[in-house]
Amino acid sequence: MTPPPYALGVDTDVTRLRDADHLLRELVAGLGLPGDLVGCTHLVRDGGRPRLALSLATEERAALATARERLTARGHSVTDGAWDDSGRAVLYPGAADLTGTLTVAQVLARSAIDRVRVLGTPDAPDPSVPLVTREFVRPQWEGGALVLAAMPAVGGTLVPFEDPDPTPCCADH
Repeated sequence: MTPPPYALGVDTDVTRLRDADHLLRELVAGLGLPGDLVGCTHLVRDGGRPRLALSLATEERAALATARERLTARGHSVTDGAWDDSGRAVLYPGAADLTGTLTVAQVLARSAIDRVRVLGTPDAPDPSVPLVTREFVRPQWEGGALVLAAMPAVGGTLVPFEDPDPTPCCADH
């Protein structure tokens, strides 16, 4: 999938990925955007205010114009375009179908993800390798392609690199 041509950015004060995911879903819920929507989070460090911003992208310019009006009316700061070209996709075509354990081939066939990259290996994984989704699949835009970073797991399976329940830094102190 190539990035949809029409995008807008939404600035936030959110600093945690989980909160950004929740806000993105909340904002999109009432906008009536088309099924090709790609909703991403972006790490922004400008202005001495590190935070996560959001982007919404689709093939339909009119849908985003309506979304812009509604978001602005709710007091959100909205700009043209995505924050950068390496957003972390939370909402994308097929995301809801990535549950349970699927083969790499099934992940690619069911979703907008273009490829799976296994950390620490130069080659693409075999399409028949099982990927345990943990119902949490967050690919990122890399060079115009939606790429899922995965890592080896127990029993010859893969799991998405991003953990749905990360241990906070210094949790054992």
